[in-house]
Amino acid sequence: MKDTSDVSGNTATPAKHNDPADPSAAPAASRTPAGPVAPSAGAPRARNGKSAPTIYDIAARAGVNPSTVSRALSKPGRVSAKTQKKIEDAAEALNYRVNVFARALPTGRTHSIGLIVSDITDPAFFDVLRGAEAAASARSYTLMLAESTESAELELTAAQRMLATVDGIILASPRLSDAEIVELAQQKPVVVVNRLVDGVDSLVADTEAGVTEAVCHLSAQGHKSLAYVAGPDKSWMSKRRWESIRARCEWSGMNVTVVASGVPTVDGGRRAAAAVRSSGATAVFCYNDLMAIGLMRELQLAGIKVPEDMSILGFDNIFGSDFTTPPLSTIKSPLREAGDAAVRNILDKLYSPEPGASPGPLLTELVLRGSSGPAAGTAH
Repeated sequence: MKDTSDVSGNTATPAKHNDPADPSAAPAASRTPAGPVAPSAGAPRARNGKSAPTIYDIAARAGVNPSTVSRALSKPGRVSAKTQKKIEDAAEALNYRVNVFARALPTGRTHSIGLIVSDITDPAFFDVLRGAEAAASARSYTLMLAESTESAELELTAAQRMLATVDGIILASPRLSDAEIVELAQQKPVVVVNRLVDGVDSLVADTEAGVTEAVCHLSAQGHKSLAYVAGPDKSWMSKRRWESIRARCEWSGMNVTVVASGVPTVDGGRRAAAAVRSSGATAVFCYNDLMAIGLMRELQLAGIKVPEDMSILGFDNIFGSDFTTPPLSTIKSPLREAGDAAVRNILDKLYSPEPGASPGPLLTELVLRGSSGPAAGTAH
């Protein structure tokens, strides 16, 4: 249990395929004589009105054939290190950018992975994004981000649009039905974060460890009656957290009730304040830290002291959860690790003939701060 209460040469022969970037793959009648040529009138243009640099420009600058440039840029290692360096230096000097969609034509790979989150404003997803981006970048992949604003319909639309432009999709806390997620997974590799879906690779943190620590802590502080402010109705994780809390409270002989809210935001926490007060609970769990912050603020405005009158705990340990007064106690979720593992899972599916190693256990842990303490009227 973590306690932070005190801290308020030789070139290889190219493969024969229809690579639009490789002139050697073009029909004989359309092949260009050796040496660079001027770009066509229809060549893409940069923002300054000039034609964007091509592999012919790079070839002229580096003093090599265009086909050598194509090999060097599409599959590094197929030319000598010296030639590779000359080509890369020329490309950088010309500000050349590879057209990933043209590269995808012969391979079917866009070197992009999609990440769809339910709410882009929720800081809990920041760590998922950081972990996924770091893992993708390490393999020269680009991460494409979209959000569903808690809408299953918008989530499905975003996923369907991404299918044509990415090699795989990560769904973080999705609101889609299991059947819809399975259908997506039949078209491209899909990994689900914060939810279990049969037949689809899923990454879910073990809520039991953190919840057990938290309930034992509250019990030791004299609390007998608890409440849980739930998240969205379609949130699988909200239900999972409630089940863990209820089971642990029953085992500990504590009363617990659920308070409906449905909006996983600061405002959603505020709206739940009246119901929390009338529940008779002396300690309350919130679906996430944002709701816990909103609840804390609303209770304080009503003259209720935290934690003297009411102990409050959140989930996720988001950035800023220790900025409140008092700092928020919370159950930390390994979200960055989940983002990293999701990308690695997709890349293993794409490039490894054998299943990749399973990620280590994703464990939650209690982070104690100032918003939880002894039950009112209990001497400690």
